[in-house]
Amino acid sequence: MPSALETLVKILKLERDLGCADKAVIGGLRAFAQNWVKDAHAQARKPEHHALVDELAGLLSNYTDLSGTDSRDQAIKYMIGRITGRVAPSSGNLPVPPTPPVTESVAEPVPESIPTPDASPEVIDPPQPRRDPPQGRNPFREKRLERRPRESQPPPEGNKGSKKETERETYPDRGGQRGRPAPPQEPEDAGDDLFSKGGEIRPTDDPYAPFTGSVINIPQTPDPARVFRPPRKARAPRDQSREAAYFRRLDAPITTLKGIGPKIGEKLAALDLHTVRDWLYLFPRRYLDYTRMTPIRRLEPGQLTTVAGTVRNAVIIKGRRGVDVLNVILDDGTGTLTASFFGQPYLISKFPRGEQVVFSGKTGIYQGRITLDNPEWEPIEQEALHTRKMIPVYPLTKGLSAHAMRRLSAKVVGMFADDMPDYLPQSVLDRLEMADLGWSLRQLHFPDSEEARRHARQRIAFDELILLQLGMLRNRRVWQSQPGLALEVQDQWLEGALAALPFQLTGAQRRAIEIIREDLARTLPMNRLLQGDVGAGKTAVAAAALLIAVMSGAQGAIMAPTSILAEQHYRGISRLIQAMTRSLVPEESENPQSGEPLVKVALLTGATPAAERAELLAALREGRIHILIGTHALIQEGVEFERLGLAVIDEQHRFGVEQRGALRGKGTNPHLLVMTATPIPRTLALTVHADLDYTVLDEMPPGRTPIQTRLLTSGEREISYRFIRGHLEKGRQAFIVYPLIESDENKESRAAVSEYERLQKEVFPDRRLGLLHGRMSPSQKDGIMNAFSRGEIDVLISTTVVEVGIDVPNASVILIEGANRFGLAQLHQLRGRVGRGQHPGFCILLPDGEGGTERLEVMEETNDGFVLAQKDLEQRGAGELFGTRQSGEGLKMGEYMNPALVELAQLEARTLYAEDPDLSLPEHDLLRTQIERIFGVTSGGDVS
Repeated sequence: MPSALETLVKILKLERDLGCADKAVIGGLRAFAQNWVKDAHAQARKPEHHALVDELAGLLSNYTDLSGTDSRDQAIKYMIGRITGRVAPSSGNLPVPPTPPVTESVAEPVPESIPTPDASPEVIDPPQPRRDPPQGRNPFREKRLERRPRESQPPPEGNKGSKKETERETYPDRGGQRGRPAPPQEPEDAGDDLFSKGGEIRPTDDPYAPFTGSVINIPQTPDPARVFRPPRKARAPRDQSREAAYFRRLDAPITTLKGIGPKIGEKLAALDLHTVRDWLYLFPRRYLDYTRMTPIRRLEPGQLTTVAGTVRNAVIIKGRRGVDVLNVILDDGTGTLTASFFGQPYLISKFPRGEQVVFSGKTGIYQGRITLDNPEWEPIEQEALHTRKMIPVYPLTKGLSAHAMRRLSAKVVGMFADDMPDYLPQSVLDRLEMADLGWSLRQLHFPDSEEARRHARQRIAFDELILLQLGMLRNRRVWQSQPGLALEVQDQWLEGALAALPFQLTGAQRRAIEIIREDLARTLPMNRLLQGDVGAGKTAVAAAALLIAVMSGAQGAIMAPTSILAEQHYRGISRLIQAMTRSLVPEESENPQSGEPLVKVALLTGATPAAERAELLAALREGRIHILIGTHALIQEGVEFERLGLAVIDEQHRFGVEQRGALRGKGTNPHLLVMTATPIPRTLALTVHADLDYTVLDEMPPGRTPIQTRLLTSGEREISYRFIRGHLEKGRQAFIVYPLIESDENKESRAAVSEYERLQKEVFPDRRLGLLHGRMSPSQKDGIMNAFSRGEIDVLISTTVVEVGIDVPNASVILIEGANRFGLAQLHQLRGRVGRGQHPGFCILLPDGEGGTERLEVMEETNDGFVLAQKDLEQRGAGELFGTRQSGEGLKMGEYMNPALVELAQLEARTLYAEDPDLSLPEHDLLRTQIERIFGVTSGGDVS
């Protein structure tokens, strides 16, 4: 039986479907409220739950007196939002009739689950659709009314009972949520001739208690009007043997299907298609929308379009810099356009005169004529063109045409999609009005309409988010199920140690140290993420945490992704530890017998000599080394700690799951602190790192000069070279970063290898240049970076391998070629490679094309990495940020994950986990199975 709150949500949605006519239950919502409030109070457990019931009862009683469909619709959305915890208590903006005031509520947004009532109210079934309109109505008038945009404010009092208002109430817009407020506007943050926020989440004794904090205000964005709600079919009783047989077929090799033999299977393997499940989740990369074909004569520049027509001519001409350009003239009977393919003359055989093709791309204009540059294309499928469908376009491989891929996909989807068991509980889908899983899979492959595809895309994106969140929450629970070491120090001792540092800590650093200290003092193992912008002082916080562990009788370790960064940590942390211990207890700062420091810090990398390594490992086992700093060498066989109490991982996203788990495995459930300088918006951080408590260093140390950034055009490249030369003459060093190692076929982007040779010969012949990229061996990379650090290289030509782990105080300029190919957060990380010493830092951005430069302008306006990360999220979706994860399955819908959907999944995941941490209830069985399939059955490994 549904709870009182679930029953109310269903009735409110039915009332909205019936046009807000107060006919969802017999007698109306006011009569229903009288009995409902008794059941709801009987099920409520806390005072705030009772307050929420009283608030809802008052709104239900006043509902009948509200005038106009819009006012009632607004009240329904508010009540559903209060029940689901996604709307804060009203501040008086709701329409209220002239009746006694509604009881004010200070309820928390998410009440605990409450017992099932004994009876359900009598609900009128929704009327079935009729073919004939009501007598006296004009059916064409009805259609116009249904499409008319709804007003967000109630009509004036004088319009009550008017014909227009009556029609609006009789024929409601069934196009989904109406009157949704616009998204809140984010506040803007704001040498040389060329260059003329955060918080903490503290752990509780029960980290998985129901959410009782502040209301989560989900940003609302207006969706296009929906033509329909996605169809939902009633779930049949579960048949576990049938489900097991289905999943066996789903995970069977794709070659077990009739018509897909070993030869085709080999070709499909090149697309990473091995099982039926792989194919169901291989979504089209785009669609040819034959339902929205645009005649050529109606095209305008800057328009994303799909056009079909007949090839009239195809010629090859010489373009700029000797690049061959294939021009194809397309005629659709209304006009002609030119499609240009740069650097692809071999395509001319694909466009014989008279061939019918379809082009998709963004229109431009050249010499007064409409053009398409490097459009997507394929031969017209006459059946699709005549039936006016949205045709999926899949990734291709040699030997499989687009038509063959569609044919095979239709076969797989037709056989399996509709029978896919839905693992999300029915109650979740009801609350969120989400589509069924099987329907969504079918619509993503072969959509009936753009609206259907939008619903399907939202469902799959939501699934990926909630599964990721639940998997990490489960692993965190496993990790913290075993006690760790309680590491405590006295207040006076810690204050003295921090006061001895050679610089003043920022307020953010002090808060972070205090929170970490509280974590370490508990037997519940710490699992905390320390996020701070470049130069925010994460190393000082880590040093303080390591010293707390050592002074409590334990050992500490810090693992870095590169030997250069490990060596930098070794020097920096040794210096900080020495300062804190010597100034604190000078008479005890050295061991009187050995003369060694009180706290012994050691470095272990792949380059450590064998004899030195053997001696170091012996001292580590005996506890004579207190803090070990190193690279992956720390997790190799033979590295044993006497009593590891704290493990620190820097730039944690650069390590795989197994590597992070291996370091934790060196101790008995040690505390874990992971650090990153990659800026991630708070909303995403709480999802991507749901298994970690979250602390942000949102202040910069005083005296750090912001890096000046300038966006240039490709025609100003020589200006940037002159600027770099000027700094080299002053004894500085520079980076030049490229997006590619070697040039691609289209030659649209410059690449590191070829540009290194050109720059050495033509631009900087008298300077020492170095080349660094990801295909080099680790020893080669270390050699180049060490030479650059020692000043033996003036200009380092590199790819993005220098994004983290490079600290060269003498480097003052970084030139980033192809800047439009990078995300803002990644550009910010690259920019942070300069200005790390006493000299000001300068960053030059050079896009490699005409498009995508507008979003780069924000780089000139701010040095705040979190502002840039938020802009990245808004402009490019969450895929870039989620793409840094190295666990579970890849997120296929990352680019469609907006902040509202992320917060929605976060709220639902935490609610599910609060109610059923083990997902052991029968309705959660399939969900648990899905999580185990992705993250492992009983794994407690780190998935963040």
